Amino acid sequence: MAHKTAVLVVVDVQNGFVREESVHVVPVIADLVRRWQASGGDVVFTRYLNYAGSNFEKLFNWSKLMESPETDIVPVLAPYAQKATAIVDKTTYTLFNKEGTALVREHGWTDLYVCGIATESCVLKTAVDAFELDLTPWLIEDASASHAGPAAHDAGVLVTSRFIGPKQIIKVSEIPLSVLPTPRDQPLKA
Repeated sequence: MAHKTAVLVVVDVQNGFVREESVHVVPVIADLVRRWQASGGDVVFTRYLNYAGSNFEKLFNWSKLMESPETDIVPVLAPYAQKATAIVDKTTYTLFNKEGTALVREHGWTDLYVCGIATESCVLKTAVDAFELDLTPWLIEDASASHAGPAAHDAGVLVTSRFIGPKQIIKVSEIPLSVLPTPRDQPLKA
């Protein structure tokens, strides 16, 4: 049984964010979510939903992710999302909107294992916000990516480590057995 104060947060692994530069983490995340749920652990998915007149549209001239299929969680993760503790829709970078903040408090989660897309924006912001709420965030580096490519991912990891501490950046294989009690010697599956 997974540690009940820990939650896996899967950030914005949506059709509109999965591109050539980020697709490699999808099977890593799928395997992690499968094992996390099999151990009885809580999983939260986030979905970014853009809207007309948003700052993303006004300041970035970016009007993507306003409707399905772009806003949908990628097909390989959809069955896991249906079994998730929650799916939090958001219009900002972070899990910690009103609904997400209430969900974390309600469940008493103190350790947030964060992965997803994009490392330098929504993943980073969720980890930093958890830190600022006196929670313990962990950024799962090899289960996160940027649709802007490896340089943006690496920058996101660097900045996140400066915000939450370098020891809080981990790999899937470093998740403590008390949180995810499954064998570590099995290769990740697609």
